[in-house]
Amino acid sequence: MLPEHAPFTPDQRRILDSLLPDFAPVQAGWLSGYLAASAAAPAASLAPPPAGKLLVLFGTESGNSETLADRAVKEAKKRGFQASMTNMAESSPSELTQAANLLVIVSTWGDGEPPETATTYHHDLMSAELALKDLRFSVCALGDTSYEKFCQTGREIDARLQALGATRVAGRQDCDVDYEQDFCGWLDRALTALAPTMPVAAQGSAAAVPAAFGFGKKNPYPATLLESVLLNGRGSDKETLHFGFSLAGSGMCYEPGDALAVVPRNAPDVVRAVLDAAKLSGEEEIITKSSAHRRLADALGEDLDITALSRAVLTKLADATESAPLHALLAEDSKDRLKMYLHGREIVDAIEEFAPNGLPADALAGIFRKLPPRLYSIASSPLLHPDEVHLTVAAVRYQAHGRQRKGVCSTYLADLVKPGDKVPVFVQPNKNFRLPADGSAPVIMIGPGTGIAPFRAFVEHRAALGASGRNWLFMGDQHYLYDFLYQLEWQDHLKSGALSRLDVAFSRDQPEKIYVQHRMMQRARDLYAWLEEGAHFYVCGDATRMAADVHEALVSIVQTEGSKSREAAESYVEDLRKSKRYQRDVY
Repeated sequence: MLPEHAPFTPDQRRILDSLLPDFAPVQAGWLSGYLAASAAAPAASLAPPPAGKLLVLFGTESGNSETLADRAVKEAKKRGFQASMTNMAESSPSELTQAANLLVIVSTWGDGEPPETATTYHHDLMSAELALKDLRFSVCALGDTSYEKFCQTGREIDARLQALGATRVAGRQDCDVDYEQDFCGWLDRALTALAPTMPVAAQGSAAAVPAAFGFGKKNPYPATLLESVLLNGRGSDKETLHFGFSLAGSGMCYEPGDALAVVPRNAPDVVRAVLDAAKLSGEEEIITKSSAHRRLADALGEDLDITALSRAVLTKLADATESAPLHALLAEDSKDRLKMYLHGREIVDAIEEFAPNGLPADALAGIFRKLPPRLYSIASSPLLHPDEVHLTVAAVRYQAHGRQRKGVCSTYLADLVKPGDKVPVFVQPNKNFRLPADGSAPVIMIGPGTGIAPFRAFVEHRAALGASGRNWLFMGDQHYLYDFLYQLEWQDHLKSGALSRLDVAFSRDQPEKIYVQHRMMQRARDLYAWLEEGAHFYVCGDATRMAADVHEALVSIVQTEGSKSREAAESYVEDLRKSKRYQRDVY
């Protein structure tokens, strides 16, 4: 029986008094040791004390920022934070006045633009007058060093938060496409700065890379190429191919609107040109970041981005060569000249010009970044093509500065991979480009060129689901006879009713060029009527001109057919975007 002075309540005493007499000596001894060990355990092994509320705000184009935001929330919760995450697309800068601790994870899209879904948030933050003196923050910016305005959106948000009075607790981290190590280091620094009194044992875990589960970015699936079909007719100036891959046994799944990431290899002739420029044989051995020994030619072919020329690459080359002309090109007062130099050139051109005597193997390898995967919009429905995934890819080939150029991944698929070969791939979800949940909702799709890819998936998927909603497709290319991609399939869908309307724009079949935005304007009344009936509006393809022209046409149609002012029409279109009835997948 327990003594009277034992520190238990009456109810606890009754329970223990009923249990203890029945324990065998070995059981009592084990329990005694277990309780003693638990009492002696260091405080750091216990659950961390509350560290306050933390908001993780993300802006994403391809889904990477959202994935990292989710990881940040999970790590923050381990450290005692009451952490939550929110998408810039579903938030307002005014909500920051209610936050105490903030982590921002945001990508930069194209040449310095915010992600599609974060455009409004970014604009509002840049113009808002908020008092954020009680806010502590840190920013992780995702970007691509091949673009001049690397991580521009993250830089702007970081500077703006400070200008509004917020306190930066950890310096901004700018991440290239290979962001894992930089992200983990930033997250650990930021969380430590936000909760400096956390037990030591609870800190530092953010740097650990999560174990791979199945196939994904860290463990691409070797998909077998099932078919490669040229979609253009003889006489076309284009080379657009349809690729079908097997996903059987991979466990990977996708939805229409997602992308497939392809991990390419550099072409042998491109590798040879770089080696010749550096005056190396390729048999030299280098030491990689993981301290592994690697044959130089193999590293150039499989691991490194040896084509994309950027300021970052030139800076490393300048350090390796001490070239005075190159340092002059990189000077602050030579930005315009640098921009002109970068246009159309590749790394091999810079090596030839600024390292005429060649480079040591380690110095050459040191100027390159890791070869990034390429994302392609998926062109198939998993319901119609189980265990398969299809892509629509335009092979990129052109001449510039006296040398033939070619796209790394598009020509890897077109030239180097044959049916039966295996290609490393993984699925990149795109939650910002989804069919409406309501199968009865009308859908309008604008997809010139290879922008047609996700809409092939959309129409297939809605047909397989038996969705009752009408589907209207605007597609375009150069010539009707040569470039009508998937023509027979669209005609079959029109016959079956899966496709309600089809408008085509072949730009080179008449003296004046006709594009999809012109067809939209010609169908303005019906298009606006569909929008008023709840239609979802989708755009996929070139971001440089097409997407802006289509957007302008959409605003103009709303203004004219809705008898609205320009401002009211822009507000109407913005409301479509906010309600996710206007979605774009542009590149």
